[in-house]
Amino acid sequence: MATSTQKSLVEKNEKYRSTFKNGDLGSPPAKKYAVGDAHVIRNAGGNARDAIRSLVISEQLLGTNEILVIKHTGCGMLKFKNEDIRAVIESELGPEALEELAGLDFQPFPHLEDGVKDDVELLKRSKAIPDSVVISGWVYEVESGKVSQVV
Repeated sequence: MATSTQKSLVEKNEKYRSTFKNGDLGSPPAKKYAVGDAHVIRNAGGNARDAIRSLVISEQLLGTNEILVIKHTGCGMLKFKNEDIRAVIESELGPEALEELAGLDFQPFPHLEDGVKDDVELLKRSKAIPDSVVISGWVYEVESGKVSQVV
């Protein structure tokens, strides 16, 4: 069953799409659709693992009770593997930079919807996010302006 926030997102998306001309990632969907008092956390790939610190602060100190994971079509994180970015780092920044980042997982993902599902599952399994927090996953289609629920 959809929450009021999820219903608002879908309703506002219909209005937004009626005037859609070009994809715009400068303004995240939650702000475009005015889904309410949203705490928007942005990072490369819409990555939940990178966002957990901010999510815990938002949920524990600011009263956030719902999380919408939103990834977008054409995401750069779909286009490389860890070894690809490591090669670029070594070439462009040198071996010292590569060594400094040696243990870092850049967390690319090969399939958009699977990336959404994986992040939602990670948050649902996290002991740092209470079971009372509603978590859903969405894809924003840059080409059309449409947002679709994945999970």
